[in-house]
Amino acid sequence: MGGLLGLARGIDRFNTVVGRAVSWLILLAVVVSAGNAIVRKIFNTSSNMWLELQWYLYGAAFMGAAAYTLLENEHIRIDLVYGAWSRKVQHWIDLIGHVLFLMPFTILMVYYLYPYALRSYERGEGSASFGGLLLWPAKTILLVGFVLLFFQGISEIIKKIAVMRGLIEDKHAVSGHHVPPEIDEALRAESGFLAAEKDDDSRGTRA
Repeated sequence: MGGLLGLARGIDRFNTVVGRAVSWLILLAVVVSAGNAIVRKIFNTSSNMWLELQWYLYGAAFMGAAAYTLLENEHIRIDLVYGAWSRKVQHWIDLIGHVLFLMPFTILMVYYLYPYALRSYERGEGSASFGGLLLWPAKTILLVGFVLLFFQGISEIIKKIAVMRGLIEDKHAVSGHHVPPEIDEALRAESGFLAAEKDDDSRGTRA
C-alpha cells in the first residue's frame, strides 16, 4: 500500500501545481473581458479573437482545476442522505461513487475526446467566426482536463481505502471540509466539551 500512497501523493502534488497555476487564468480572463468592453465602448470596435479568448481562458481554468477541486473536496454535492450516516458509511459511499461513477465517466470522456481533439488538430480546425481562434486547443483542453480528473480519481480511491484501513488520517473526520473555519472550530470545541462532560458524568456515576 505504501507504493500506491506514494503514487497518490505524486498525483496530488502534480494536480495541485496545475490547479493553482490555472486559477490565475480567471484573473486574466477578467482583464481581457474588461479590456474588450472598454475598447468596444471607447473606440466602437471589437474582435472575435478577444471575445473567444475569454471563454478559452475560463474553459482552461475550469478544466485545469477540476482535478485540484476534487483533491480539495470542493465539488458541489447535493446532500440528501450522506450527512445522516456515520463517517464509516460515508467512506463507503465515497469509494463506491468514485469507482462506479467517477472513473467510468472520466474513462468514457477520454475515450471520446481523444479522437475528437485529434481530428480537430489534424484539420487545423478554426472558429466559424471571422478573426476567431483555432478550435483544436480548446478541444485539447477538454481532453487534458478529463485525463487529470481520471488520475485524481485514482488518487482519491487509494487514499479512501487507506483511510478506511487506518493507514492515513481522515482530514474530514469531525465536521467535513465544507464547513467554514469558524463553525468548524466551534464544532470541534463542542465535540471536545461533550466528550469531557460525558467523562465527568461517567466518573460521577462510578463514584
